[in-house]
Amino acid sequence: MNYEQARFNMIEQQIRPWEVLDSQVLSLLAVVKREDFVPPAKRALAFADMEIPLGSKPGQCMLAPKVEARILQDLGVQKHEKVLEIGAGSGYMAALLAHRAQQVISLEIDADLAQLARDNLKKAGVYNAEVRTGDGAARLGQAVSGNDPLSGPFDVIVLSGSVAEVPPALLAMLKTGGRLSAIVGFEPMMRATLVTRVGEAAFRTAQAWDTVAPRLLNFREPSKFTF
Repeated sequence: MNYEQARFNMIEQQIRPWEVLDSQVLSLLAVVKREDFVPPAKRALAFADMEIPLGSKPGQCMLAPKVEARILQDLGVQKHEKVLEIGAGSGYMAALLAHRAQQVISLEIDADLAQLARDNLKKAGVYNAEVRTGDGAARLGQAVSGNDPLSGPFDVIVLSGSVAEVPPALLAMLKTGGRLSAIVGFEPMMRATLVTRVGEAAFRTAQAWDTVAPRLLNFREPSKFTF
């Protein structure tokens, strides 16, 4: 397989048509080798327009390339910024973020995937991204109480999966001017949501595009009523 040609085709045929036109993002996608973050048995699918399963459990996957690229473009990460990612997966998104940021901390609930992500980042020469094994949803209560070093504040927070709603505890971890990206809602249509903290208790929310993504585990789901 000609990986360079496949990478070029991914960028030109999937990502540009999805309104990802930021030259820095496009250049980064050409540099960070996505195929090195894909399980060997699925490497032929590295550039396909699809989610790539990473393990045997539901929801363990790499998001589609165009979704990752659009999130990266929306966030506009800068070199001085500190980033928190929830849902490391294989480490690919953490690698992309690390190339743009000063520091990335990525949480992964599955210990095997967390180790895979660490190994992939090391092989890729990415040293400003740290993968920690932990439940991102469970850590929120600790963060609110101020007993967790992950309480931030952060310039950028990325949820690499979907949630029913954006947890207020995560918003509280943003610096003023900080941005949070999450895929919010329910199948068959979810909204890519970008929340910017514009003041002490003020936030601006934009939902510019639709997609779907597997759930991040253990985040709150609204009660279901039966009539």
